[in-house]
Amino acid sequence: MSKQITIPFGPQHPVLPEPLHLDLVLEDEKVVDVIPTIGYVHRGLEKLVEKREYTEYVFIAERICGICSFIHSQTYVQGIEQIMGLEVPERAQYLRTIWGEYSRLHSHLLWLGLFADSMGFESVFMNAWRLREHILDDLEATTGGRVIQGVCKVGGVRKDITPEKLDEMLKGLKSMEHELTDLNNVFLHDSSMKHRLKGVGVLSKEDAYYLGAVGPTARGSSLAIDIRETGYGALGKINFKPVVEHDGDCYARCAIRAKEMFTSIDIIEQCIKKIPDGPVDMKVTGAPNGEYFSRTEQPRGEVIHYIKGNGKKNLVRHRVRTPTFTNIPPLVTLLKGCELADVPVIVLSIDPCIGCAER
Repeated sequence: MSKQITIPFGPQHPVLPEPLHLDLVLEDEKVVDVIPTIGYVHRGLEKLVEKREYTEYVFIAERICGICSFIHSQTYVQGIEQIMGLEVPERAQYLRTIWGEYSRLHSHLLWLGLFADSMGFESVFMNAWRLREHILDDLEATTGGRVIQGVCKVGGVRKDITPEKLDEMLKGLKSMEHELTDLNNVFLHDSSMKHRLKGVGVLSKEDAYYLGAVGPTARGSSLAIDIRETGYGALGKINFKPVVEHDGDCYARCAIRAKEMFTSIDIIEQCIKKIPDGPVDMKVTGAPNGEYFSRTEQPRGEVIHYIKGNGKKNLVRHRVRTPTFTNIPPLVTLLKGCELADVPVIVLSIDPCIGCAER
């Protein structure tokens, strides 16, 4: 009979970009149980609603995560606008959607690079991050920030994009599509990649549903859940379909993100062609009095900002439920029964963002 031993994985580990700790219970080289622990980067951001006015707090919300920063700020301001009944200018909604999809592109390219690095494909890692630099360059040119944009505000956005720059952005993205195709060919068709990913870390459709998986983790297991279909921002005027895979393994979750980049480029192209003229913000007076669940689709899945105000300049409550926090129970299920050598690949396949999970 094999003897069980418990070994720590994280919070500091070469393959982990952020501090997630897992106690792995092993029998020989097989994982039989997993005990997750978070709480290493708790910053008390939600408490700051008591000290910052609701118009200022957007900068705090944006700093919940450096990778999903823009979409956090968008989700927060959308909640405030719904409570206050504000009609945001249509051009601002299109700009938010463009920047949101740029954020998705930069997040997926970052993840693809880290994923390749976890398997020892250093040249693929560098190539993915090289392409990501072009995305960050456009974000910096249009918002002023590469990672923290600071461009969302209650009632619209702080900056506009000229028609000339929009055309330049579109040409850059169309040119990048060829390089993305080459990059995806490595991830989706290379025999070494398939050997490491196919049939590893399988999450069934039923487990994905009952454990509350979101984002690529859910869509990789046949659940067509994408909050963008609710039509927030300008997405109600854009045609797209969520990318869905059916095998539920690491390869499926990788394929979702690889293919979603082309969906994001298509959404940006439609936005640039349809964006109307007009103002990008509006005058806002008063303070929110009420509560609202604001939902958007981050690169990792559905994020919820619960916002409650009482008519004063400071909110009463701001609570965030992030996709990584939701995907931790599915991760525990994925790891049970796997080989120890596959743990890093399976953990990275859900694209964990612990900065998001801990506010």
